[in-house]
Amino acid sequence: MISHPEKVLFPKDGITKADLAGYYEAVAPVILPHIRQRPVTMERFPSGIGQHGFLQKDVAKAANRGPDWLERVEVPKRGGVVNHPLVNDARSLLWMANQNCITLHVWPSRVPNLYQPDLCVFDLDPSQDDMDVLCSAALAVRDLLHELDLPSWVKTSGSKGFHIVVPIEPDLPFDEVAAFASSVAAILVQRHSSTLTLEFSKAERGGRIYVDVGRNGYSATFAAAYSVRPKPGAPVSAPCRWDEIENRLVEPRTFTLHSMAQRLDEVGDLWSDMAASTCSLRGPIDRLQQVAGG
Repeated sequence: MISHPEKVLFPKDGITKADLAGYYEAVAPVILPHIRQRPVTMERFPSGIGQHGFLQKDVAKAANRGPDWLERVEVPKRGGVVNHPLVNDARSLLWMANQNCITLHVWPSRVPNLYQPDLCVFDLDPSQDDMDVLCSAALAVRDLLHELDLPSWVKTSGSKGFHIVVPIEPDLPFDEVAAFASSVAAILVQRHSSTLTLEFSKAERGGRIYVDVGRNGYSATFAAAYSVRPKPGAPVSAPCRWDEIENRLVEPRTFTLHSMAQRLDEVGDLWSDMAASTCSLRGPIDRLQQVAGG
């Protein structure tokens, strides 16, 4: 049961809480395989995106911040623990929508291998609006990963850039995966120094695209595939094909809450067979120096 279904969450578009819940109910079959058993951070907007929102990690039962049936995982933090929600079924997904949770941010690891990620994530964060440069940057990430014999998958961020992910065996700890991602990013920036940067500060980027590999650290998150983003038009972080990037057919906000039904009818879940491409990072880590020197 959705409370206050008439509440407008996207004021410029008239998109209501009922619309958000209806979207998540419709995409449950495709989103759940990608978020199941991953700790979730909720990005909530109780008064809609025109007002301040907040991130919520903890849904501890003692704090009455979640129903008893909602699955949780207790995660250590400095000075205590956090009880992250797990969204493993449609009922949990709808509960999220009922909390005015627009975006589900997920860990790159799953229970029970909480400390060993099964995804390596590259987040391209552009400083300016230049789709040709952004698409070229995404293809550069793909091509370097291919040199390392790693398949990669891409999705729109629903915001400004693209997310490129590599499905990996959960056999390495976060620090080793993060170190690998950082080395890949360094090679990318060395090869494409005029368009890519590792500068976190926007003031120091000089209009270049920030190759953000910070999503690979313990407790770090990224917007889940098929999540709505709190932007005008209700854009969705949607999987896409590499040929769509090559031909400049998609932009970071191309797909929306209203257009995803048609998109899924046309292409289905483009990440449905991602798990079949899972591979170990151990070999690519060994090849990094050779690729860097080449």
